[in-house]
Amino acid sequence: MKFVVKILVAGTMMASIAGCAKDGELDLSSGVGISVTRTGCPTVAVPDGTGDVTLFSAAGNQDASAIDVVATITNVRPTCNSSGEKIYSQASFDVQARRNDPRGDRTVTIPYFSTVVQGGSAVVAKRVGQVTLQFADGQSKASASAQAASYVDGNSARLPAEIVQKITKKRKPGDPDAALDPMTDPEVRAAVVRSSFEMLIGFQLTEEQLRYNVTR
Repeated sequence: MKFVVKILVAGTMMASIAGCAKDGELDLSSGVGISVTRTGCPTVAVPDGTGDVTLFSAAGNQDASAIDVVATITNVRPTCNSSGEKIYSQASFDVQARRNDPRGDRTVTIPYFSTVVQGGSAVVAKRVGQVTLQFADGQSKASASAQAASYVDGNSARLPAEIVQKITKKRKPGDPDAALDPMTDPEVRAAVVRSSFEMLIGFQLTEEQLRYNVTR
């Protein structure tokens, strides 16, 4: 399955950064211009097309009249500890669901995945879990909480000392490289990409379900 990553809304991303900023943070400041704080914590994102799932009442029928249950991942809450040799990242999230027929008690179990990606493309770990939703008789809505967790090798997520020196080198106005962005250096850019991790969370969809999500 090919992922197109959609970073979570700003509030969630700020929570992710805030949760990691006190552990092993690195101030990527060039001495002039904008200062950015970087940590070894993976960012948390939901890949496009995997944040919701639609279940149908009849196999092979994807008409609106056949929609049975629709579930959505929401309210992702990331935390992270990057102080040790192994960086531990965790994300709790809610699943909200709606069914079209509210009659009777019903249990619906939906699989979800959590994947750790390095450098934007290399999958280094994947786990599949399940979230169970309980619909009460007469109720069309249900919700449940779930979580995902992963370890990332601290050495892989931290920049080499020589790259840090290039990024944080103090540059004074008038210096030949004062106006140069360190990220324009191919070696620096490659090192930053290589040490960047993401934890992706989404529903474990079948090919048919994914096709429905991206073509509807």
